[in-house]
Amino acid sequence: MPVSNLKLTTIEVKRSFFRNLANIQGQFPALASSHDYYMALSYTVRDMLMARWVSTASEYTEKHSRTVAYLSAEFLMGPHLAINLLNLQVTDVVRQAMSELGLNLDELIKEEPEPGLGNGGLGRLAACFLDSMATLEIPSVGYGIRYEFGIFEQIIADGWQVEKTDKWLMKGNPWEIVRPDWAVEVKFGGYTERYEAENGTFIVHWVPGWQVKGVPYDTPILGYKNNTANTLRLWQAVAPESFNFSRFNEGDYYGAVEEKVASENLTKVLYPNDGPLQGKQLRLQQQYFFVSCSLQDMLRIMKTQKVHLDHFHEKFAVQLNDTHPAVAIAELMRLLIDEHKLEWDISWRVTQRTFSYTNHTLLPEALECWSIDLFGRLLPRLLEIIYEINDRFLEQIRPQCLLDSELIARMSLLGEQGDRQILRMAHLACVGSHAINGVAALHTELLKTDVLADFYSFWPQKFSNKTNGVTPRRWIALSNPRLSRVITEVIGDQWLSDLSQLKKLETKANNSTFQEKWYQAKLLNKHDFALILHDRTGVSVDPDSIFDVQVKRIHEYKRQHLNVLYIIALYQRLKSDPQFDIHPRTFIFAGKAAPGYHLAKLIIKLINSVGDMLNRDPTTRDKLKVVFLPNFNVSNGQLIYPVADLSEQISTAGKEASGTGNMKFAMNGALTIGTLDGANIEIREEVGAENFFLFGNTAEQVKQLSNSGYSPQEYYQNDSILKEAIDLIRSGFFSHGDPETFRDLTNNLIYSDPFQVLADFNAYYQCQEEVDAVYRDKSRWCRMSILNSARSGKFSSDRTISEYCQDIWKVEPVQIQTPDIDPFKLG
Repeated sequence: MPVSNLKLTTIEVKRSFFRNLANIQGQFPALASSHDYYMALSYTVRDMLMARWVSTASEYTEKHSRTVAYLSAEFLMGPHLAINLLNLQVTDVVRQAMSELGLNLDELIKEEPEPGLGNGGLGRLAACFLDSMATLEIPSVGYGIRYEFGIFEQIIADGWQVEKTDKWLMKGNPWEIVRPDWAVEVKFGGYTERYEAENGTFIVHWVPGWQVKGVPYDTPILGYKNNTANTLRLWQAVAPESFNFSRFNEGDYYGAVEEKVASENLTKVLYPNDGPLQGKQLRLQQQYFFVSCSLQDMLRIMKTQKVHLDHFHEKFAVQLNDTHPAVAIAELMRLLIDEHKLEWDISWRVTQRTFSYTNHTLLPEALECWSIDLFGRLLPRLLEIIYEINDRFLEQIRPQCLLDSELIARMSLLGEQGDRQILRMAHLACVGSHAINGVAALHTELLKTDVLADFYSFWPQKFSNKTNGVTPRRWIALSNPRLSRVITEVIGDQWLSDLSQLKKLETKANNSTFQEKWYQAKLLNKHDFALILHDRTGVSVDPDSIFDVQVKRIHEYKRQHLNVLYIIALYQRLKSDPQFDIHPRTFIFAGKAAPGYHLAKLIIKLINSVGDMLNRDPTTRDKLKVVFLPNFNVSNGQLIYPVADLSEQISTAGKEASGTGNMKFAMNGALTIGTLDGANIEIREEVGAENFFLFGNTAEQVKQLSNSGYSPQEYYQNDSILKEAIDLIRSGFFSHGDPETFRDLTNNLIYSDPFQVLADFNAYYQCQEEVDAVYRDKSRWCRMSILNSARSGKFSSDRTISEYCQDIWKVEPVQIQTPDIDPFKLG
């Protein structure tokens, strides 16, 4: 990997900064706002990377490099300025230049809005993968949607989640470049026509009901300490004709812009609420829109490079990030057959060799299915192609199924859901891909034995595991500079591009001097974060307390309510037994609930209500604090992961595909309390069972308990600590005397409990007592913390991407030479 050798002086940085402030922002220092300064600095940094971006694209084009096309409905990138400074290795000189101008670099970095392009783990994983592909010099492009508004901005009002519009693009985005010349047309609705060509073949023509134009916006993705700058290409929907003069002249002023409004709604917001039919329709339109745009873009590149289309799979390795882009399989077939006149068999061979599919879920409701009626109305030609794919697939497997009609029905791309026919997108992804992977060892095993067992029985060679990873550049170096300095002082700075080198820290785990440095780095982070918490929530917390953290999407299977039940039980014990002694603990929660998910929103209300009561109680508030940090995102994650002492990874075993927050916590020295679920299993294997707080039923025990007729009422009645905690909620103690506020939540636990919260409560309670005892031994805790970081090298996304490249994509690195263009010498 060539090391970037951009040589800068503070004079050059300041000159470019003022040029951009004047020429782009149209401002001068006396009137410039802090946002103007942020924009000027961002354009200055963008100037530094543009030559790399151009050189990278040129090199890939010249060498006809096989390229990874990563299709994802989400890219939770996080802010760009700080990570670009890190990757360019110019943070110090830029900081000095800003200081000489009387500006604070850290304050300017805070001016950048969070790009609202993702929701949670799926989108953040995609972002980590783009970072690793650039760092490993893998030719790649990320394809997605340029959402005008993010999922939502979360505020907490009276303990409840309230959703506000996330206007992340309101003040512009200096990191993107629009490419209108590469816009494409996308069809929707209408009908199909068939006719016979002169050579006797049948041609199908899709006559659309309406069309939308997709315009690409490109963002450079830098590699760490090299010259690679790959591309994130996001599509925005616009009307083919933005203004109807005829309707305007007729006095129909709204009608004149109706098409524009309807078209642009397509990419307005990330993941609309898909409960109503309109929401489902918009979500399907979004998915088809971005995959059609992306595949047409790849075909444009093929034409530019004069590569014949039956070699498409040799030019592009296309990865489906879950089922959201699975419709791409049918769309590529349509483009090859209808638009470019390839034969079916050739097109299908190309398609299967092109696509690979990552499954991210074990929850049945998350395996996407579409109503055939809805799909047919929106995408009539694609429905015909899927019918054909299904007919040919079933003919292929029927001889091996013999008379097993149930097996054939289970594997069909078409199914029944209640009284309606559906399309199973996970099945389409399996049939149309040459590789299928899970994202943690247990997850992949459960795919093979349960969720996709039938497909595994036919194609075991397609299946493999690719345990997720996260980028250490953002999640250690950028998030935790204090700990990074402690590490670098001991083992040098090469660990950021080879995380396995952290293993060298093991020799320091018992060294008291190193332990104290390690401890102080964490403590100073906690002091800083305590100030932020007070500023944002009004709650004062003790940095010397255990920071017990659970931050992730709010969902029943992630079991934030198990954590809350333990907090209530702890509170009751402190109230009833004045002699009971615990180390002070601060419980920190963050995460968003889907707007239509009633129980998840009740969990948020309960967390805040419990916190409100405990934080005001003078008899316990020095021992227990509960804080909910609103609007969890990448920026807030960068604050939280470095301060955690204890990482709560307490999902029901067999429900979490992998998790990546668990990896970020471990890298930053947090100890994990968790079940044998997702990547927890591999984290425990790596860091050592003695450095992990394990509790709860295994996936197999969860299944057995469910099959034997799980009765949560028995656990409720037989565990006095658990019963008293639930009864306190039911009494209205945390809801101003109103017993109805949390009735749906407590009834769900007592009479249903689909994720076996009550079954695991006692084991969780006992394990938390062990946590308290171990934390009191400072040296032991520090040793365990150091070893968690030292042994987390496996969980770098660099390792994950290397495995994808070797086992699935068959893509080789392309080294980009140092660009000849010096942006500071231009003009």
